[in-house]
Amino acid sequence: MKNSFDEKILDEANDWIKANQKVVLATVIQTWGSSPRQVGSRMIVNEKGDFSGSVSGGCVESAVVSECLSLIKDNKPCKKIEFKVSNESAWEVGLACGGEIAVYIEQIH
Repeated sequence: MKNSFDEKILDEANDWIKANQKVVLATVIQTWGSSPRQVGSRMIVNEKGDFSGSVSGGCVESAVVSECLSLIKDNKPCKKIEFKVSNESAWEVGLACGGEIAVYIEQIH
């Protein structure tokens, strides 16, 4: 069942696409341990770096936005990205709480 938050994000993505902007949809597909957002949480990012929605919080979101922009720049259809507390950069990306997440990003048209 879709909630109104998802519909708002998808409506906004549709508006961006109608304005001829490239758009990437990011979706949380897996979580382990403590995670600020649940599986199914979504965020959209356009080629300008504007975004709506949330897949995590803090620095993880800025890292996801960067990955989405790279996907557009490289013209790739999709990619799975993971953020793990065991990474050296865990503190930098904001997973000091001990959580891990996997996010699937895909260009939508």
